Amino acid sequence: MINLTRRQFLKISASTLAGSSLALVGFSPDAALAEVRQYKLQRMTETRNTCTYCSVGCGVLMYSLGDNAKNAKASIMHIEGDPDHPVNRGTLCPKGASLLDIVHSESRLLYPEYRAPGSDHWVRISWDDALDRIAKLMKSDRDTNFVPTTPEGTTVNRWLTTGMLAASAASNEVGYLTQKVARSFGLLSFDNQARV
Repeated sequence: MINLTRRQFLKISASTLAGSSLALVGFSPDAALAEVRQYKLQRMTETRNTCTYCSVGCGVLMYSLGDNAKNAKASIMHIEGDPDHPVNRGTLCPKGASLLDIVHSESRLLYPEYRAPGSDHWVRISWDDALDRIAKLMKSDRDTNFVPTTPEGTTVNRWLTTGMLAASAASNEVGYLTQKVARSFGLLSFDNQARV
């Protein structure tokens, strides 16, 4: 163990700082090669999106590398907050900052799956099949359980056996339209994710 006084420590620190500063300025024995560093996102494609974690709806910029040629698939390499988005103005919480982990996760679901009643495994189906199945089941349930009038004869036009949960990351206009669509079906059970 070296015993230094405060004065000796400051002298050693000052001389070390001066020597390293001279080396940085150019008094280095080896030749220094200057190079302009390329911007890391220069060749990437920028895509605006919304964070998927919570109901706040922060805007994100996703940067993918790949020229979208026929046999090339673009891969997302960097995600950051969108400075032009009115909700977060470029900031992201720790969960939002880790969105790249979700994108490249092996357990991420990329397509709809269906598990038949009594089955123990999921089967991949197309988006068209999934949406058609949802529409058919909704129509069947509405036709079976739609209540046009009360026993007293008052017109109510309501559907009580199905509910809807809307995403609060949408804009006010989209929320208004979603409310109108749900009410046009006769749904009374309607809520927004922001309240969950």
